[in-house]
Amino acid sequence: MGITERAKLGIGFAFQQPVKFKGLTVKDLIELSAGNQIKLYEACNYLSDVGLCAKDYLNREISSSLSGGELKRIEIAMLAAKKSKLTVFDEPEAGIDLWSFNNLISVFEKMHNEIQNASIVIISHQERILNIADEIVLLTDGKVQAVGQKKDILPLLLNDTTKPCKVMVEKGGNANE
Repeated sequence: MGITERAKLGIGFAFQQPVKFKGLTVKDLIELSAGNQIKLYEACNYLSDVGLCAKDYLNREISSSLSGGELKRIEIAMLAAKKSKLTVFDEPEAGIDLWSFNNLISVFEKMHNEIQNASIVIISHQERILNIADEIVLLTDGKVQAVGQKKDILPLLLNDTTKPCKVMVEKGGNANE
């Protein structure tokens, strides 16, 4: 499916390396994601939630002048504005410092609490993200190794350090939807 078809179905996706949209401002992107014009204070709230000062970013163009961490935060603010039925974050911690990462966990929790019957899937190598998981899917070499609650899956992760793995964290909703 193309990006337009996925968006129409209510699916949002955050790339490991955010896409740059030259010629658009940060406010333009947040409004595009929201699907309509939003009030200035709403755009400010989305940016503030991800640790960006709105007055410094709202009118900035999405270009190479923004760092990878800034682009990642803007992308997460866009997805918060979109309020998708399913939002997939591919390694949201990439390019984000530790302080900001801890704040982003709060953003994920806020998204989870505000959107009824929605799911958030986070693909990550970071154990810190596991604390917000409702369900964990453990992938090793591209294959599902285990699915379950944190209390059941975390010991598997901590005991097997021989193979690299990815962890998919799901918040809310129904994984079969």
